[in-house]
Amino acid sequence: MAGETEEIENLSFEDALRALETIVRQLETGDVPLEDSISLYEKGERLRQHCQKRLDAAQARIEKIVAGPDGAPAGVQPFDAPDR
Repeated sequence: MAGETEEIENLSFEDALRALETIVRQLETGDVPLEDSISLYEKGERLRQHCQKRLDAAQARIEKIVAGPDGAPAGVQPFDAPDR
């Protein structure tokens, strides 16, 4: 599992989301044996956490440009996201 966790950590947000969508489709079919379903669910949860971490990091980097009285950028301030 350590190797799989490291592999997930190296995925881009888009790749992790695609992998998570694939797992969801597999689980939704109901054709997966119980033990495999549990393993898929666990991997899906790790992928979900990775995606959330990537989203949180991206949100932290977003900055809003503040315009000065002349309309020119006067500085930046942190992005304030709405509550989830």
